[in-house]
Amino acid sequence: MKHHFKYIISFCAVLLATSCGKDFLDITPVDRLTADNFYRNETEIKASTASLYGFPWFDFNDKFFWCAGDEMAGNLYHTWDQEGQFFYFSYTEGNAHISSGWKGLFRVISYANSIINDMPPAAAGKVSEQVINRALGEARFIRGTAYYMLAEFWGEVPIVENSTELVAANNLILPKNTKASIYEFIRRDLAFAAENLPTSDSPGRVTQWSAKGMLAKLHLTMAQNLSDAKSAENFAKAKALAAEVIETSGLSLMSNYADLFKIENNNNPESLFAMQWMEGSYALGNSRQANWARSSVITGNSEAWGGGKGVTYDFMQDVEPGDKRQPSIYMKPGDHYPEINKDNGGYTFKLVNRDPSDPNITLENAPPVLNSLKKYIVGSAQDNAGKVSTGQAVALNQYVLRLADVYLIYAEATLGAAHSTADAKALQYFNAIRTRAGLPIKSSITFNDLLKERRIEFGLESINWFDIKRFYYRDPQAALAYLSAQEKETTFYRINTPNAPDENTMAGYQINPPPSLIKVDASKMNLPIPAAEVVANSKLAPGVAAETYQFK
Repeated sequence: MKHHFKYIISFCAVLLATSCGKDFLDITPVDRLTADNFYRNETEIKASTASLYGFPWFDFNDKFFWCAGDEMAGNLYHTWDQEGQFFYFSYTEGNAHISSGWKGLFRVISYANSIINDMPPAAAGKVSEQVINRALGEARFIRGTAYYMLAEFWGEVPIVENSTELVAANNLILPKNTKASIYEFIRRDLAFAAENLPTSDSPGRVTQWSAKGMLAKLHLTMAQNLSDAKSAENFAKAKALAAEVIETSGLSLMSNYADLFKIENNNNPESLFAMQWMEGSYALGNSRQANWARSSVITGNSEAWGGGKGVTYDFMQDVEPGDKRQPSIYMKPGDHYPEINKDNGGYTFKLVNRDPSDPNITLENAPPVLNSLKKYIVGSAQDNAGKVSTGQAVALNQYVLRLADVYLIYAEATLGAAHSTADAKALQYFNAIRTRAGLPIKSSITFNDLLKERRIEFGLESINWFDIKRFYYRDPQAALAYLSAQEKETTFYRINTPNAPDENTMAGYQINPPPSLIKVDASKMNLPIPAAEVVANSKLAPGVAAETYQFK
């Protein structure tokens, strides 16, 4: 699979490159003769769809995904500059990372559209209809997933089916489309993928189960609008799809949560869709470690910008005593990681780490919330057989959908509009997640139980904002109250007295709550469309009505 991705990067640069123009539709159209000469057999078609899994996602994943998905959800403490604006909900349409996220997702869509629109006529008569439809299934899964993210982060956005055709017709001023239209567009893409993707494929490629899992999440999202006449129907569809994935796919949960986040376990039996990253150079690898690692003691190079980051105090309060997931999500005093800094016996988290040969030299200072991030941090190149390189490139895949997610989708769909459920199968799947975490099982569950369990299970995987949006559709005031009550700005400071406890004990620090909490109102539940896009297209401006999409 790795060689496929390395090969296709060069192909993408020629055939599928997006420009840096003022508008997200301003792409370089695929050259017809080149496309005709490329899509000659199944191998070349699969090489083209391999382009959809890595590089196009980089700008979205590098900063935006965790800023919006983790900071806004109240899980990640980080207050610096434009990244920190997501923490405070103080961003504007000029935020550079909002622009990167928007452009990044439309880049993914343009890659998918190039295959969807250019591959079938070029491949006709050269390969079977099944091969063509499988490739279309991959591309439409990717496009549908990208639009799901656009819908949940921004709300009403333009639907783009054929970028090349629009550019050729000079039709670049598209309107925003209604949320209902976008959901229907996503549903059609994912339903096509579910019908045409195989039940298994080479590691890393999406399958029928990936599509049905994402389709279940879509129906669950639509169902949480309890006032919608189709709410109950959507809950039922989400439940049925999730059950099919769980019971028929043959996939299973990893027995050890920590193993999910190791390079050697990329594309494990729990992974339904993950961005595929590799070592090498900038934009080809996962940049999470560079952005999140506490120091070069961990990474073995200078790419370690996470010294001021950690999970929030609010997140820590939701972690139950004895939860086995905690050391894999964040580091607290005493946590030991034998897989990091292997040559020196592993890495043990200390609040203050001093040079053993000279105690006056501080290698690592106490973080603001007395913890540091662990998930997606794997150590140095030496720790990982060279699968970590400079250029912010780590060969660790980035999950978007795991089987554990589908387990909890089933439980949430079974709960439906009710206050609680004691349904046996819903509890079986919910408690399977808790059992792996070493936590006691529950005999009934509420929506709040599900929200809390999802928060920890997928902590720092950047998808918690989607859970909060479903909460918001279900009960807007309760969701806003949940966000506004978070103690996420709380930090700690060193007690400076002659008899203060040791600097490496929690008792040596005083809690420092903020004077007030960060209040969140309805205006912050959708991000603003980037200012540059609105300048280029006035139909994207705030207050301009979205239009119903005319499906062909």
